[in-house]
Amino acid sequence: MDFLRPASWEEALAAKAEHPTAVPISGGTDVMVEINFDHRRPEYLLDLNRIELLREWEVGEENVRLGASVPYTQIMENLRAELPGLALASHTVASPQIRNRGGVGGNLGTASPAGDAHPALLAAGAEVEVESVRGSRFIPIDEFYTGVKRNALQPDELIKTVHIKKADGPQQYSKVGTRNAMVIAVCAFGLALHPETRTVRTGIGSAAPTPIRAKEAEAFLNAALEEGGFWDNGKIITPSIAKQFADLCSAAANPIDDVRGTAKYRRHAVGIMARRQLGWTWEQYRGTGRTLEGAA
Repeated sequence: MDFLRPASWEEALAAKAEHPTAVPISGGTDVMVEINFDHRRPEYLLDLNRIELLREWEVGEENVRLGASVPYTQIMENLRAELPGLALASHTVASPQIRNRGGVGGNLGTASPAGDAHPALLAAGAEVEVESVRGSRFIPIDEFYTGVKRNALQPDELIKTVHIKKADGPQQYSKVGTRNAMVIAVCAFGLALHPETRTVRTGIGSAAPTPIRAKEAEAFLNAALEEGGFWDNGKIITPSIAKQFADLCSAAANPIDDVRGTAKYRRHAVGIMARRQLGWTWEQYRGTGRTLEGAA
């Protein structure tokens, strides 16, 4: 196995173009596990640790530009207000040591359905900026996952930046595992309220071949909130609406039985997380002062 160590982003793109099968490594929290267990033996490893721009982030007026290698610890400490869902997801990633090394780019590159960042990125509506010597392009997060551990990257492309709109409403994230730390998700769920557009987005992890959104559940809830005037009057969401939303989220899952849990349990847990997060986020929204006077 050859080890390529570019000193700049331009050198990294040139190396990837010359060796399209090269596997990028930054935090190494996924790649090294596969190599150590002899599940993967790439011909080339492309070390990105000298590429400073991948560890940079910028908060703009509307969006956060997050470098692919920004560690989860930095997201937790510096972007909690702008990216609350992703910050919550970052808290659930393995151990402090791994959170200090791993970043969102690794989750996206591996594209495992159990990756902790995926539900939050789906719920927030992120875009992934990828680049090659041929140029750059933006991939909407909904189009990024193409199969089990497969993504929309071309062989010569590298993930550069993730662009995420700053939260304009409450966001939540939760994950079910066999213990509280150092665990792969049995299933995970993310929810984001977007009051500016009066929409709700979801993200489901480890309960389908790829990370997915519960689009029918979103459509139902968006219509129910609009028809009932909930965005304006700040009323408590009725139990029947919450239950229907949870049932539709559960139905969106397409899980399997494996050593971590059964398909039946995963569907049930997704529904429970959806109902709870809807309650949490809506109560937070009602208390923000965005609703009409006297609605809180």
